Amino acid sequence: MSKSVDSPTTPQNENSLAGSIAIFVVMMVLFLGAIYSLSFLTLGNPWPMAVCLGLFAGAFWIPQTILGRSDSAGEH
Repeated sequence: MSKSVDSPTTPQNENSLAGSIAIFVVMMVLFLGAIYSLSFLTLGNPWPMAVCLGLFAGAFWIPQTILGRSDSAGEH
């Protein structure tokens, strides 16, 4: 009387574990680079803030738009 339980299948548009880890590492490097650029910020030099905003925006914009992960909540 044992029932076989079907394991849930991964949707075809999901990344593999290695791909997800690689994307996470790259985005985390962008995010930490944005934070690190603030260490060079002075009142006379606004460029570190510009770099910070660019890297910070890229760290969130790339996964949400290019990689298409902004709509993953409705998959299940």
